[in-house]
Amino acid sequence: MARAGGITNAVNVGIAVQADWENREFISHISLNVRRLFEFLVQFEATTKSKLAQLNEKLDTLERRLEVLEVQVSTASANPSLFT
Repeated sequence: MARAGGITNAVNVGIAVQADWENREFISHISLNVRRLFEFLVQFEATTKSKLAQLNEKLDTLERRLEVLEVQVSTASANPSLFT
């Protein structure tokens, strides 16, 4: 009977080792996917900041042009003789 108990222990150890490897593999997959997600988010943030900076520059340019046009219109409105 001692031998049968030894086989049972060996089987239990084998099952525990197999379960441990499966858990490690699962954790490895989760870690890899979390890393990939983090890298994606970092890249997304950098790209988004870059695009927002470009849009901000374009808006600044448009605002300056609008200010120039407003001055021209107000000048023209104040001096209608410029158009005659």
